[in-house]
Amino acid sequence: MDILFIIDRIELKYFEFNNLVTNFWLIREMLYENKNVYITTIDGLSLLNGKAYSHCYKTYEKNENIFYEKTCLKREIESFRLVMFRQDPPFDGDYLNSTYIFDFVDTSRTLIINKPSAVRDFNEKLHAVRFKHLMPENIVTSSKNDILEFLEEHEEIVLKPLNRCFGAGVMTLKKGDKNTSVIINTMTNDGKTLTMVQKYIPKAINGDKRVLFLGEKVLPYCVQKLPSNNDFKFNEHCDANIIKAELSETERDNFLPVAKTLASEGILLTGLDVIDGKIIEINVTSPCYFIKEINGYFNCQLEKEITNYILSTAEAFLYSRI
Repeated sequence: MDILFIIDRIELKYFEFNNLVTNFWLIREMLYENKNVYITTIDGLSLLNGKAYSHCYKTYEKNENIFYEKTCLKREIESFRLVMFRQDPPFDGDYLNSTYIFDFVDTSRTLIINKPSAVRDFNEKLHAVRFKHLMPENIVTSSKNDILEFLEEHEEIVLKPLNRCFGAGVMTLKKGDKNTSVIINTMTNDGKTLTMVQKYIPKAINGDKRVLFLGEKVLPYCVQKLPSNNDFKFNEHCDANIIKAELSETERDNFLPVAKTLASEGILLTGLDVIDGKIIEINVTSPCYFIKEINGYFNCQLEKEITNYILSTAEAFLYSRI
């Protein structure tokens, strides 16, 4: 089986032994499974005479590390049986255009995880509102008056840009703050840009929990991401900021329908950010599974479980086409 990973540009730059990155673990495990794994970035995608191509590099394993051959190959994407679509946000014009390339791939020949059109149609912050009963109170708006009314009602709020990641651009705002107008105008681009606004959850001081989906399954492992750099949110991936967490039975029961809904739409790998049992964001573009940390805390080999699921899903997909 030939497999293509669409990874982030920074991951390509620092490809070798980068065990904080989920793709590192999955690529290495697939190489252990004797699969042919290739990598590319979204700027390596192209469309030639209506056929989707990739300028890619073949990977290999050596001494438990992964490397890639520096010879660039041009291959039709349909020549791969499986594509792992895992480019990081921001979800900008380049990202959007990369999803269009896959509209020209015959998906009866090639399985793509996560489905690019589903990723395109699911904004990680805005579309979380589909499950509003599991979220803190929120609005999505560019209106300063709407935000002021929401602030008046809840007294402390969180404002988030819709297309960024890793806490970038996220701000808190308390009623009476002298910078209220400046913050709202900055976040909404003077009333021209939609922004997610959520009621602040006091337990955010303890960070947020990463809950992981694998297809329709809610995994039993999770970690707590602690605020870092004197910020109110997690923004630095290091050992000191990631601790073991527990998934309650109530959380599992609440989140299981979410996993099933997303899986039915072609989003098989998902990470929830959760505070006090409430979903604050649903990560579908390139969710981090915190494999290094979870393996240590739970004495497991999470990369094997994820890889087995992906490969068995791909094999079932291929057999169904025979």
